[in-house]
Amino acid sequence: MTELIDVRTPNPKHFFPGEDHDWELVIGLEVHAQVTSEAKLFSGASTQFGNEQNANVSLVDAAMPGMLPVVNEECVRQAVRTGLGMNAKINKRSVFDRKNYFYPDLPQGYQISQLYHPIVGEGTITIQVGPDKEGNFESVDIGVERLHLEQDAGKSMHDQHPTMSYVDLNRSGVALMEIVSKPDIRSIDEAKAYVTKLRSIVRYLGTCDGNMEQGSMRADVNVSVRKPGGEFGTRCEIKNVNSIRFMGQAIEYEAKRQIDILEDGGQIDQETRLFDPVKGETRSMRSKEEAHDYRYFPDPDLLPLEFDDVFIEEIRATLPELPDEKRARFQAEGLSEYDASILVSDKAIADFYEKVADGRDAKVSANWVINDLLGALNKAGLDLSDSPVSADQLGGIVELIKDGTISGKIAKDLFEIIWNEGGDPAKIVEERGMAQVTDTGAIEAAVDEIIAANPDKVEQAREKPNMIGWFVGQVMKATGGKANPQAVNELLRKKIGG
Repeated sequence: MTELIDVRTPNPKHFFPGEDHDWELVIGLEVHAQVTSEAKLFSGASTQFGNEQNANVSLVDAAMPGMLPVVNEECVRQAVRTGLGMNAKINKRSVFDRKNYFYPDLPQGYQISQLYHPIVGEGTITIQVGPDKEGNFESVDIGVERLHLEQDAGKSMHDQHPTMSYVDLNRSGVALMEIVSKPDIRSIDEAKAYVTKLRSIVRYLGTCDGNMEQGSMRADVNVSVRKPGGEFGTRCEIKNVNSIRFMGQAIEYEAKRQIDILEDGGQIDQETRLFDPVKGETRSMRSKEEAHDYRYFPDPDLLPLEFDDVFIEEIRATLPELPDEKRARFQAEGLSEYDASILVSDKAIADFYEKVADGRDAKVSANWVINDLLGALNKAGLDLSDSPVSADQLGGIVELIKDGTISGKIAKDLFEIIWNEGGDPAKIVEERGMAQVTDTGAIEAAVDEIIAANPDKVEQAREKPNMIGWFVGQVMKATGGKANPQAVNELLRKKIGG
């Protein structure tokens, strides 16, 4: 973070309560996103996750004498695509720098990064926070300070031997995009929404897979507190948080820790901290005052990156429809803001929904994807990629509902059958006799039977028309749920006079 500029008006709903007064949270995020590329940033070594230790290591990655880096053009393109997806300025000239420090998993003794001249400049990410009790979302613009390219370090493993540490260089040299936000975030919910939105954008763009559990996306979280609207406080950095849920827990703990210190008359030491998800707390890693002087200077082995408007516009022309655009289109097609926001939050969900809704009722399709399918997947602990019900099958259920072949209740039973057994929805309905009864004569016979058996309730229903619902339920029960509910309602109101 460079110069800190406050662009947010204090909002009481975000304040943390203290003993004497409320406190305001200020958060900035540095997100490291692994670039989707088959090769590393400066070598041709594989980036395949899960390979045997030290299998993805070239002579460049191992820093053998005389080995020179060569820029992977695809990684550059991916960084530019990401910048365009964040509505950010693309810098036509950028420079790679050496960041000097020594650690066993950094064979060169320095990291190739970008400090003074990053590939992407300022941009904006608009997040949706909510929903509130009415189902509405709040739109908040979070500024992006920069995106720069850098190579990842390797991994030290301290639990493989009682007296020695091992080093795995598979990750060494893998391309990272470090995306630095401005200190515009004022709540835990905003921080979580920001990382969720950023992950969604890179997944839509195909520039990072966003798998935080595999380490291909992780965040350094800068947290400080202040009196509402006051001067920025001293911040602490929480390193390498690899879960949105853990990030929320880490921010909450750190905010309360700092407030307790300040209210006891103490001062916050600027430091780097780690989050322990088992204990749910942050702990000190190192003091910022003791941080190394990285002695940045332009890498002499790499020329500056320079490209023109044609290069940028060629990449812009390949951008897909991004989450904000897709949400606006879904709402224009009749979905609520809530439904549209849920569907576009993940590209896989949006793609699934669009297959279900292709040529079918948008609202009914959205309800079945969000409430029934995602609900069942969540209950079963499954991802969408493992769904027992395909988009074509769910679309078939929607069609059968809309053309009146089955009722909503029968549709629930049909969904369960397909979830457990598979099969074509239309064939299952035909073979198992699940089609709803639309024959008015058959429905009328059932209605007459229920009315004749309950004369006392008929009188009550004439006085209290809402009791018609009881008769509807009895008729549906008598017909095994197959009677057309609309026809049942019409006949009952005609015969009872409700």
